[in-house]
Amino acid sequence: MTKTEEKEIIKKAKKSPDAFGAIFEQYYEPIFGYVLKRTGNVHSAQDIVSETFFKALDRLWQFRWQGVSISSWLYRIATNEINQYYRKRKKAHISIEELIEKSGIELQDEHDLIDEISRQEEELERAHQWRKARKYISELDKKYQEVLSLRFFEEKKINEISEILNKKEGTVKSLLSRGVAQLRGKMSKTQPNSQSRILDTRGATSPASEKS
Repeated sequence: MTKTEEKEIIKKAKKSPDAFGAIFEQYYEPIFGYVLKRTGNVHSAQDIVSETFFKALDRLWQFRWQGVSISSWLYRIATNEINQYYRKRKKAHISIEELIEKSGIELQDEHDLIDEISRQEEELERAHQWRKARKYISELDKKYQEVLSLRFFEEKKINEISEILNKKEGTVKSLLSRGVAQLRGKMSKTQPNSQSRILDTRGATSPASEKS
């Protein structure tokens, strides 16, 4: 989907909710993958992603097109929902089925969602070392969890993380550096040989050197 196409779809979706289906289908997979890696729980991830897109549709009128993909806005909503999830584990969530029914979203193939959920779950199971990394990341302060997850799980650039979290790029780089240092410290206590390999493969050694 080109930016021009996305702009037109958003314009239509503001008037007719069923047009939002194209946005849902385009970004469901990356948003679901991000949430799943942050929570490590498929059912919770489904609930959080459903609420993310429900709120995105409900607040679409607030979105102002500035030549940048709507994905950063969706990641921001998802991040807020993840934080809410950890604050209130018992919060009632909206299922994917309810989201589709209430919003009027029309999907090309609903079975694709089931396939994607299964694929993401299998991928999470295969990534044994990264499951361990997620565990250690979850023990850090929320501000470090956010930047580390976006950087190393989602492979977002500094400027993208800055936009998603609404923080200055310098702040993001600083949080990454401190977060990586703390993560290395935790992992080195139990995985002295693997922690460097896990972090280095995603370029964690020099976030400050990246050109945004």
